[in-house]
Amino acid sequence: MSTTLKRKGKNETASRKSVAIETHISGTKNLTANNPGSTKDIKPDARISTKQKSEGKARLEARMTQKVHAQIKRAAEIQGRTVTDFVVYAALEAATKAIEESSVIQLSIEGQKAFAEALLNPPEPNAALRRAFESHAALFGQNK
Repeated sequence: MSTTLKRKGKNETASRKSVAIETHISGTKNLTANNPGSTKDIKPDARISTKQKSEGKARLEARMTQKVHAQIKRAAEIQGRTVTDFVVYAALEAATKAIEESSVIQLSIEGQKAFAEALLNPPEPNAALRRAFESHAALFGQNK
């Protein structure tokens, strides 16, 4: 993986300067955050799994203040990771959590009891449900 740092123009005030992190999967070179101009050879398979290779390349760019970038860089160094590895892992964790949270339905105690009761003792189909079954059967050619 590579991390490339870019700084905005010199005319901006220090508080408005931002740093962009561009990430992408690289085959044989690693451009480090500590020394953006240097590269070091790495084995292609050392850091990129076979699955990542077959999925193709993707790119992510994020603009942030230098203060935020410095904090992310420090956290990455503490964990012994590159900034790119740290950011990708943190983003993946947050994405996984968001997806999991959106697929879980939370009910109050009363809601849980009503749901369990409806499952255990379902009500008789009303007229609207019967029409829906008929409509479904007509569309898909299935018998009731």
